[in-house]
Amino acid sequence: MDPKKKSWLRQNLRVAIFTGNYNYIRDGVAVSLNKLVSFLESQGIEVLIFAPTARKAAFEHSGTVISVPSIPIPNRPEYRVALGLTRKARLRLKEFRPTLFHIAVPDILGYQALKFARRSRIPAVASYHTRYDTYFKYYRIGFLERIWRRYISKFYHSCEHLYAPSESMRDILTGEKIATEIRVWSRGVDTDQFDPAHRSQIWRDRYGLGPNEVLVTFVGRFVREKNMAALTSVFSALHKEGIACRTMIVGSGPEEKGLRRKLPQAIFPGFLVGDDLARAYASSDIFFFPSITETFGNVTTEAMASGLPAVCADASGSRSLVIHQKTGFLVNPETPSEFIHPIRQLVEDEKLRKEMGSAARNHVMDKFSWDTVMNEILHHYFDVLSANKPN
Repeated sequence: MDPKKKSWLRQNLRVAIFTGNYNYIRDGVAVSLNKLVSFLESQGIEVLIFAPTARKAAFEHSGTVISVPSIPIPNRPEYRVALGLTRKARLRLKEFRPTLFHIAVPDILGYQALKFARRSRIPAVASYHTRYDTYFKYYRIGFLERIWRRYISKFYHSCEHLYAPSESMRDILTGEKIATEIRVWSRGVDTDQFDPAHRSQIWRDRYGLGPNEVLVTFVGRFVREKNMAALTSVFSALHKEGIACRTMIVGSGPEEKGLRRKLPQAIFPGFLVGDDLARAYASSDIFFFPSITETFGNVTTEAMASGLPAVCADASGSRSLVIHQKTGFLVNPETPSEFIHPIRQLVEDEKLRKEMGSAARNHVMDKFSWDTVMNEILHHYFDVLSANKPN
């Protein structure tokens, strides 16, 4: 790109971001958007975030957040649904004079933001973070799936770009004709924080793990849509079949009580972040993730960066991260028992386990650096701004 044009684009880019979660829960959406805001501001680009907030934030966020009214989601009170833009928020938005809207969720807030953008002739882009369509079956509301698909198709067709977090997710969205132009905006992983060097026998001793015991670990929210049924089935089978391994379940959520009751042999270290989480990954030996609802899978790249082979569901997200039989295994999630064989193989073959773990780390270091993925979305932004540049 011509340096003069690039300079004009950078100087004229002011981004308003709209999201359902930015700092009250530390999930993949919040982490990715905070990384994005931090990157944009480091480039001298102004950003303003509109999002629900809670009395106590889960972590210190990047950038300036304008709080919007919200209510807890029924049966999932840890998450909130935004109720839209207040008059005060609209005035703040007008004062900011954005040149680009980035909508991270097609909820009430996202719908109002899109209407505002179209009325003000400001280009809008959207990023796809959550496969809500796959959630319906877990909560027995499958009748809503067709209505939801119709709504989001109309929503995303009104945006200049839709950013899918993985190639596999882009292929699914393209096949469903969800948007006009779908581009990939991947996610990064901090390979300094998540590093095999953080393996700690002192940490393992805390949970009664001997130096040669193989630890199979799941990390994620304890919610139905992470396929808790498969997790329970597989970990129970590992113990019942006498496979020489221990199991660990890292995280928290509404399904925790049931998991503890059904899996009394598993280790539950709780919800971990930062160095504690990095040590937990690095001190494990195999990563297991049966979820089929991922659009990307931050925990999978964190585990791979920590030198673990990954055994995951052959589904969106994981399919773009794990190279089957090289960095781990992709398994048909319709038959949970099929997860047992590759886990057994990795437990019993230390050489294979280490080779795949090393290949996993090399793969994420090559493909998923934060600098690479943030520069990727900045150029997408530039394309939109350039196409809408006044003559």
